[in-house]
This record gives sequence, structure tokens and C-alpha cells, in this order.
Amino acid sequence: MATVCTAAYVYGIVQGVGFRYSTQRQAQKLGVTGYAKNCDDGSVEVLACGEQDAVDSLLAWIKQGGPRGARVDRLLTEPHPITPFETFTIRY
Repeated sequence: MATVCTAAYVYGIVQGVGFRYSTQRQAQKLGVTGYAKNCDDGSVEVLACGEQDAVDSLLAWIKQGGPRGARVDRLLTEPHPITPFETFTIRY
């Protein structure tokens, strides 16, 4: 299977509800690397790299609303150049 990287921009109630930490845990379960980062406009940027199926699973989990207390209103994704990460981190 090919490795892919996808940049995702998550809009809704996604800051202050543990969204980045829950996304990190889910990514680690799936073997996905990259990061989650709060953006100034209230959204969260997620860069997910790994096997296509694993990245798709993480994006599906995000689309379903992520953790309790979060609400995803919109998820925009775009391909991203392959970027080597060792783990999935939270950026500040």
C-alpha cells in the first residue's frame, strides 16, 4: 500500500474540547503520523500521513465528529506532499 499525506481543515466546535488530543490518540491507534494544530480562525489543521486506509479511517473518524463535546461542521481535505514524521504530535 502506498503512503499518502492529507491536509485536513476541521471547522465547528473543535477548540477547547480535547479535539487535538483525541485526534492524536486515534491517529496513534491507526499508525498515522503527522500533527494537529489549532488555527487562529477557530479551526483545527490536521496533517495525516500513513497508509491510505489508515488516513481514510482517521478522516472518517474526524468527519463523524471526533471526541464528545466536539462538533464538526465542515471538513476540507487536500493532498499534501509526503512528509516524514516519526509520530503524531500536537503543535502549538
